Amino acid sequence: MRRLFPSPLSPADLEDREWGLDELAGLYAYPDDLPAGSAWLRANMVSSLDGAAHHEGRSQPLSSAADMRIFGTLRGLADAVVVGAETVRQEGYRPARAREAFAARRAALGQGPAPVIAVVSAGLDLDFSLPLFTSPLLPTVVLTGAAAPRERVEAARAAGAEVIVAGEGRGVDPARVPVLLAERGLTRLLTEGGPRLLGQFAAARVLDEMCLSLAPVVATGTAPRIMAGPPLAVPERFALGSVLEEGGFLFTSYRRI
Repeated sequence: MRRLFPSPLSPADLEDREWGLDELAGLYAYPDDLPAGSAWLRANMVSSLDGAAHHEGRSQPLSSAADMRIFGTLRGLADAVVVGAETVRQEGYRPARAREAFAARRAALGQGPAPVIAVVSAGLDLDFSLPLFTSPLLPTVVLTGAAAPRERVEAARAAGAEVIVAGEGRGVDPARVPVLLAERGLTRLLTEGGPRLLGQFAAARVLDEMCLSLAPVVATGTAPRIMAGPPLAVPERFALGSVLEEGGFLFTSYRRI
């Protein structure tokens, strides 16, 4: 892996070597000067050269070993991983696990042993018998609307999930998600999509950072882009924060201006 940005670059930056978790954690550290009561919402997605967010419903065919190291690092730094219900179903989400490599860092920041998984779902069409709900290290959070099916809300709670109402109707107001999680002390947020949820966050202008892995592959097909939401009247600008490269993959981070 080589660091291509930011400058100035040293010879060590351009050397193709495996980065340690401490180096990656330092590069991807969350801001430490957030205003009280606010959260930082970071997204992590992978895309093919032609803009596909997945191949045959899964992101794994677009990924690589380096991409998974960064994926693990971003999870290791987060208080909560926010994900849409369709992605939970498609990707077979399991509880986040505690990792010894991040234990001291998390303890120093007052974090739990692993990030909370927070699922955004209007209809709560989820299998609450899965380990994501029955055996996480920390209770899984489900964010839904006030008009969500009552029997599904009760099923989520019976499985041990914490249900948070984040919308007045059936669906979730994406702008309320970071606020409600911050109220519970979950301020370092990571969303892994899918495209519809990420598009909603972007349209609500609450997405602070985009970590995008660009895979050197072409997928074609009908897969969506990494964001699929309502259009912005004025496109929002992001500034390039960092670029890493390994095996033709580019690992970028952008922060909202």
